[in-house]
Parts: sequence; C-alpha cells; structure tokens
Amino acid sequence: MPHPSDPNARLDTLLLRAAEGDREAFARVYDALAQPVMGLACRILRDAGQAEEVTQDVMIEVWRTADRFRPDLGTAKAWVLTLTHRRAVDRVRTVQASKDREVRAGMLSPDRDVDQVVEAVENSDERRRVHRCLASLERFQRVPLVLAYYQGMTYLEVARALSTPEGTVKSRMRKGLEKLRACLEAGS
Repeated sequence: MPHPSDPNARLDTLLLRAAEGDREAFARVYDALAQPVMGLACRILRDAGQAEEVTQDVMIEVWRTADRFRPDLGTAKAWVLTLTHRRAVDRVRTVQASKDREVRAGMLSPDRDVDQVVEAVENSDERRRVHRCLASLERFQRVPLVLAYYQGMTYLEVARALSTPEGTVKSRMRKGLEKLRACLEAGS
C-alpha cells in the first residue's frame, strides 16, 4: 500500500475527491498535472498552440470524467497522461488527414513539383505502416513504445508513468520492438 506522503497516492486521493465534485481537490490535481500534460502534448504535437488546446481539453475531460479513474489499475498521473496521449494522437491524426488531403489535391495540380509530391506520399505511406504495426501490438507493449519513442521518455520515466517495474518495461519494449520490426519487414 502506498505511503500517504507518496505524491502518487496523494494525487490519487485528490482525483477521487474531484470525482465527488470537490473543486479544491480538482484545482490541486490541475496544479500538479497541467505542466506534465502540456509537456507530453508538446512532445507529441511539436506545436505549443495545439498543445495548449489539448491540455485544456484534457483537463476539462479529467474534471468531467474523474469518476472513471480506477486507482487499482494505475496512478492518477498515468491515467491523465494516457488521456493526454490519446487526445494528442487524435489531434496528430486529424492534422495528418488534412495534410494527406492537401497532398492528394497537390497530385492533381500540374504545377506542383513531382518530387515533392512523391516524397510526401512515401512519407505518408511509411507513417501509416508504422501506425498500423503499432496498433497490432498488445497494449502493454505499444504504450511503453509510444511513451519512449514519440514522447521521448526514458525507461525509468515510462516505468513511473505506468506504475510498472523498470525491468518489466524494458522487456515489454524489447518484445514490442521485435514484433514491430517483423511487422514492418513483412509489409515491405
């Protein structure tokens, strides 16, 4: 059982109180997590403006859905960062879909540089293959890889965010990378 002075335990308790409508508890959750949420969103989106929007959306979602938090499944911080990751990836997909539409429109435009269009299409195809292969992994392998490679977290940071032993995280990432490599090679 976590010690009451453990920051994760305190945050879990605050989020549970926020789920009951305690605004002061939510304010403390917000103060503790807004910066990590913004940092994660920035690493995924690479755009401060969009990251701010995602941060605001996530924190509103936390307030509205705090009753869905289950401390027996992980820490409040891990839960909120998972919400952040999903929201930021959705934003990336939306932006990518918009870019893909522009590429398709550009392919129809005779005055576009052909090499530029070909390069954009190849990059888009490669990105889709990586996302498809990542999606084929088990969640316990995919999430640590996404946190490490897309968000720049270390093994230790991933382990802490997921409340999982570091050795377990390394093992899951190693197996996940093997499966990812095999999937990408099979698609080549």
